Amino acid sequence: MTVRLPLFPLSSVLFPGLVLPLNVFEERYRAMMRELLKTPEEEPRRFAVLAIRDGHEVAPSAPGMPDPTAVPERGPAAGFGQDPVKAFHQVGCVADAATIRERADGTFEVLATGTTRVRLLSVDASGPFLTAEFEELPEEPGDEAGALAEGVLRAFRQYQKRLAGARERSLSTTADLPDQPAVVSYLVAAAMMLDTPTKQRLLQAPDTASRLRDELKLLRAETSIIRTLPSLPASDLTRGPTSLN
Repeated sequence: MTVRLPLFPLSSVLFPGLVLPLNVFEERYRAMMRELLKTPEEEPRRFAVLAIRDGHEVAPSAPGMPDPTAVPERGPAAGFGQDPVKAFHQVGCVADAATIRERADGTFEVLATGTTRVRLLSVDASGPFLTAEFEELPEEPGDEAGALAEGVLRAFRQYQKRLAGARERSLSTTADLPDQPAVVSYLVAAAMMLDTPTKQRLLQAPDTASRLRDELKLLRAETSIIRTLPSLPASDLTRGPTSLN
C-alpha cells in the first residue's frame, strides 16, 4: 500500500509511538502546517518524517561564511541538493499532529506522535513544500520477540542506572515500562544515547526481534563503556550549534 504525504525532514529519527514537538518557522513548513489545518479535526493530520542523510534541516536564509556573497537557497528542496531523494534516509515514520497552534508571528507550535514506518519511493518538489510517495511497512514480530523484549528491558534498566550514576542524577522510576515487544523496541531505541545512523538502523530493522537483538548488544556495550569511564563523555557538546567565533 502506498500513500502520498507532506515530507518534514529532520536531523533526528522519529520512532512509532514517540512524541515529536516541533517549532515550525521556515516558510515551506509553515505552508505545510497551514495545509494540514485545512484537514477536518476528526481526521488525522499526517505528515512523514525522514532523517536527513546529506543536507541541512534549516536552509541558509542569509549570506554567511565561508562565502558572505553566497545567494541563500529558496524553495521546498532548499538544502537538499538537486535530487532530494538522495538526501534522506529511505525509511521514516508517519507523524500524526495532535496539536497545530499558530503563533502571532506566523510560526507554529506542533505536537505530533509517530505512528507507522514507511519507505520512501519518490519526492515531489513542485509545490510550496515537499511531498513524497511512501510504501507502508508492516511491523513483523520475528522469532522470540517476547523473550528478547524481557532481556532488553533488564539491560535497559541497568543502562539507566549506569547512566544516572555517570551523570550524578537520580534515576526515574521504570515501573511503567511497557511489555509489548514492538513498543519496547521503539522506546529503547529512542531513549538510548546513540548517533543518528545507529538509530536509523534500528528503525529500519526487518522485524521486532531483529531490532531487539541489536539493542541488546548496544545496551551491553554502552553499559560496559559507562561503567569503565570515570565520567560520562561530553556527547551533549555535539547537539548544539557550532560557534564560528
